[in-house]
Amino acid sequence: MFAMILAAGRGERMRPLTDRLPKPLLAVNDKPLIEYHIEKLSQLPISNIVINQAWLGHLLPQHLGNGERWDLKINYSDEGSNALETAGGIKKALSLIDGDYFIVINGDVWTDFDFSTLPKHLPQGVLAHLILIENPAHNPNGDFALSSSGLIANGTKQFTFSGIAVYHRQFFDNIEEGASALGPLIRQHLVDETVSGEVYSGQWFDIGTPQRLEQLDAQLRTDLDDGDLTL
Repeated sequence: MFAMILAAGRGERMRPLTDRLPKPLLAVNDKPLIEYHIEKLSQLPISNIVINQAWLGHLLPQHLGNGERWDLKINYSDEGSNALETAGGIKKALSLIDGDYFIVINGDVWTDFDFSTLPKHLPQGVLAHLILIENPAHNPNGDFALSSSGLIANGTKQFTFSGIAVYHRQFFDNIEEGASALGPLIRQHLVDETVSGEVYSGQWFDIGTPQRLEQLDAQLRTDLDDGDLTL
């Protein structure tokens, strides 16, 4: 199975930190965010990871290399000077992904989610499986809800999309090459009831501001001192 880590965003809200580094290379507990994902993925039967790059993208291969130190292969999908947004970036990277199903993870989140629990295949007719979390303070209204038929746009209980998902490559068939957002594409597929989901109740952090980065760094250092850090 292949995995893709999304790492092409500009990270405007993280400036000035992202004036010199792409956001996934920012460190917590002395380790870049993206390396936490790579380390966990390397423990799965995954031999190839695709990382998309745009803003300061040349620094990603400089730092991460070809994946040899994790005993896997890293390929880079170069989006040039202008990132293609999430769906557009995945669409461009499909030429580097072999097989029907693949994992996608946002490079600017930190989580203790166990990637080995993600489905290797999806039921007939299902083209995506999304991991949801309880709504954080910065997204109080959530993104989606769950019903007996799968993911729905609105319900009595809304959840936030974690940025972790499994997709079938056909999920991206109906968008053109170029910049394209993921949210509207997901909502298009909700109409056809082709998206499933589950709620994760563990730790998850969206590193959207320097303050959140500092908070996570402090927490991980405290957990390490207490012997609770397992990642």
